[in-house]
Amino acid sequence: MAQSVLSPSLPAGGSAPATLPIRAILPWALFLGTLMLVLLYFVGAEQGATSVLSGATVHEWVHDGRHLLGFPCH
Repeated sequence: MAQSVLSPSLPAGGSAPATLPIRAILPWALFLGTLMLVLLYFVGAEQGATSVLSGATVHEWVHDGRHLLGFPCH
C-alpha cells in the first residue's frame, strides 16, 4: 500500500528529528542572556553617572552602535 504524500510521517531521510533536553540548552541560554545584558549595558548606559570604567574609551568604541539602537549619548 502506497503512503500518502500528505500523511504525517517521518521526514524524507527516514529518521525522526533529534530532540535536545532542556538541561543541555539551559546553561547556554543563561550564558548568552547574561552576555547580551552586559553588551546592552555597555552600549546603552556606560557613560556619565553609571560608568563602571573611567574615561571615554568604551563610549568611543560603541558610539555608532549606540546611535543605531536609538540611545542618546550627546
